[in-house]
Amino acid sequence: MSTMKAARWHAAKDIRVEETQIPVTGKQQVKIAVQYAGICGSDLHEYVHGPQLIPSEKPYPLNGHIGVTTLGHEFSGIVEEVGEGVNRVKKGDRVVVEPIFKNFDSPFIANGEYNLSEPLGFVGLTSNGGFAKYTVVEDYMVHKIPDSMSFEQGALVEPAAVAVYAVLQSGLRMGQTVLVSGAGPIGLLCVQAAIAAGAATVIVTDISEKRLEKAKDIGATTIINAADKDIPAQVRRITGIGVDVFLDAAGVQASFSTGIASLRNGGTAVLVALFGKPVEYSAYDQVVREITIKGIIAYRNIFPQVIAMIDSGRMPVEKLVTSKIGLDEIVPKGFEALVSNPSEVKILVEIK
Repeated sequence: MSTMKAARWHAAKDIRVEETQIPVTGKQQVKIAVQYAGICGSDLHEYVHGPQLIPSEKPYPLNGHIGVTTLGHEFSGIVEEVGEGVNRVKKGDRVVVEPIFKNFDSPFIANGEYNLSEPLGFVGLTSNGGFAKYTVVEDYMVHKIPDSMSFEQGALVEPAAVAVYAVLQSGLRMGQTVLVSGAGPIGLLCVQAAIAAGAATVIVTDISEKRLEKAKDIGATTIINAADKDIPAQVRRITGIGVDVFLDAAGVQASFSTGIASLRNGGTAVLVALFGKPVEYSAYDQVVREITIKGIIAYRNIFPQVIAMIDSGRMPVEKLVTSKIGLDEIVPKGFEALVSNPSEVKILVEIK
């Protein structure tokens, strides 16, 4: 067998499940037989508006990838083959992939800030990814998972890592209050991560009642429709002075402005979403209120901890899965469903 089926991005609104060559394992690389792969918001952006991170005009410098791309960077699987020099994993190991490419010539590598190395790149965007029977990744990306963890849970380690990193970067302490804007997969995972970190109050806003119901189901203490008037006043009535931490997983002007206004003086905002447009804000307000506003990109140095949190049940990520589909169904029951149906949260693709 030299070919396999893969879901390949050709252009916006043009993802095709087609036969492609099974990738070859190179030096310091690992071939993985994919079991489950999740559809991420960034995959959806590439489907609707791409190319964004997919290199379409110039090859990605770290590997030469350009053009047609097998999507998928949230996935779990079984090691099929290891290349020369690989000793961290072996054939048969159950694994997940941390899909960030590291530029080892970058000054950020030495101090462990590899998510800040440039050029930014991810498996499934700047290389072929997990919506296929097999994929090949760099050995430093591979993390073993315990036998007690399901492959479905494993496929959610990557997005869960984004949420855990966001909460860690916020400095959230036990007993504090949190506002999460956006009840999509990342926002809901932020809810779980905040609860696991000891937040006493977790308020969630979204325009979808279905997603707000899901937020309540997984432990949010208060849900507010983002279309409501004067949300900051509602937040102050609940908390007294405003929230300690604001996590923006929506990434629009309205969510940003509402969240900043909902913070207590001295509070911290963490921008988790990839904002599609610039936002306006008052630097004067930030100064006189001593507000901290931080942006984050992905995660770093936390995959083992996230795996442990999911395996222990502290983050029951499987509760976010709303559908499981086959690879052949990925466009109509995956991408199109996420575009048109707000009740869908996390769709997993089973790779057979």
